[in-house]
Amino acid sequence: MRKNFPLHIEGRHPDRVLDAVKNEVRKYLKRERRRDLPEGVDFWDFDCKCGLQADAAEVVHVAALVTAIDALAKTQATSVYVEILAKHGKRTPKPELIPLVSENLEDDLPE
Repeated sequence: MRKNFPLHIEGRHPDRVLDAVKNEVRKYLKRERRRDLPEGVDFWDFDCKCGLQADAAEVVHVAALVTAIDALAKTQATSVYVEILAKHGKRTPKPELIPLVSENLEDDLPE
């Protein structure tokens, strides 16, 4: 989704317009996550950008997207550009943790 959302609409309260924008973004993410996963893919990941215009948009983590939209709205911006592109995500296994305490405690005790 690549879309430029107006934040000031004649006859509508700016807070309600901002809520509608955030709702549409959340709804889009939810709809994209419901899509069937291809073989060998663990989850849907998203490349997100947010800014005043398409050429000035900055890369934002998907969890911080709504916060970035709020921050732009607080700067009295007239519109906000949001770009969300779905991509395949593959989970990486957690690394093995090195034990901090020795297995045989009796061997480490001084005599």
